Amino acid sequence: MTPRLSCFLIVIGLCVGLSNAKWNEKNSVHFKNSLGRNNILKINCISNDDDLGFHFLRPGETYEFSFHDSVLKTEFFCDLWQGPNFKFHAGFTGYEGGGLIVHYGKQNFWDAREDGIYFTHGQKTPKLEYNWT
Repeated sequence: MTPRLSCFLIVIGLCVGLSNAKWNEKNSVHFKNSLGRNNILKINCISNDDDLGFHFLRPGETYEFSFHDSVLKTEFFCDLWQGPNFKFHAGFTGYEGGGLIVHYGKQNFWDAREDGIYFTHGQKTPKLEYNWT
């Protein structure tokens, strides 16, 4: 493939990908505690630039944060703990974006349940992604 053709295809792909975007809308990551009664969820998310601190959710409570993608790469790694003395843990990439394709308005929904961490972008039923260890 010639360099001109590659460049043309990238520009077309970006135009198509961004045609439905809401310009300047922030991306967001949402967490929900769907654990059993009196089971507190402890959350900490960090990126290369930010440590968002620890957040404690009672059952039924939610926590979210929002941001703009970096032109380079945007990634938030999140740790979740639950159970007696927070002995059950799950660590995972809560958001990944940026780079060649910058996202606007992307939403990641994480739901902590007794059997693990479920994920959806909001349009479909959440699916089990990670187990507690």
